[in-house]
This record gives sequence, structure tokens and C-alpha cells, in this order.
Amino acid sequence: MANKSRRDFMRNSMLGLAALPLGAGILSKTAFAQELPRLDPSASNAEALNYVEDASDASDHPAYEEGERCDNCMFWVADTEGCQLFPENSVEPAGWCQSWTAEG
Repeated sequence: MANKSRRDFMRNSMLGLAALPLGAGILSKTAFAQELPRLDPSASNAEALNYVEDASDASDHPAYEEGERCDNCMFWVADTEGCQLFPENSVEPAGWCQSWTAEG
């Protein structure tokens, strides 16, 4: 009886090891990032932070300064084109919002 248990354990262990790379690929951050929809500037959370897809469109905003863009903000997540302030969406690299903060 112990031999059967040992065989089952070994078989299940080998199957588990064989499935590890598949599981890692499915659960990787990149796999999730590719699924993120682009942030809609008219969404309530985007409007609350005055998000625009082209930073030059924010030139009349008092907090905006030339050169500020999503892709040089401390909240930018380069490999996913995401933003920590909008975790369920990706943002335009050339975009801007009033929470822009220089990379530190």
C-alpha cells in the first residue's frame, strides 16, 4: 500500500513540475498587462485628475509644466504602460495628469 502512495506522489509531483512553466506564463505580470484597457479620458477617475492623452493639451492647466509626460512620471510603469494611480488601465506614454511627479 505504501508503494502505491509513493508512486502516486511521484507521478503527481512530476505532473506539477511539468505544469509550472505553463502556470508561470499565465500568471506573469506581462500577461496581465497586455489585457489592460487604455484609460478613457472621460472616465470619472481620469477627469478627477485632469488626465489627457496628449500632454500638450494640458498646457493651460496651472499645474502643467513643459516636458511633463506620463512616461517620465514616478507613477509610470514602463513594461505595462500603466500608471499606479490608474491600476486597472494603461495610459498614453505622452499623456499627463495633475498628479504628475518627477521620478525620484
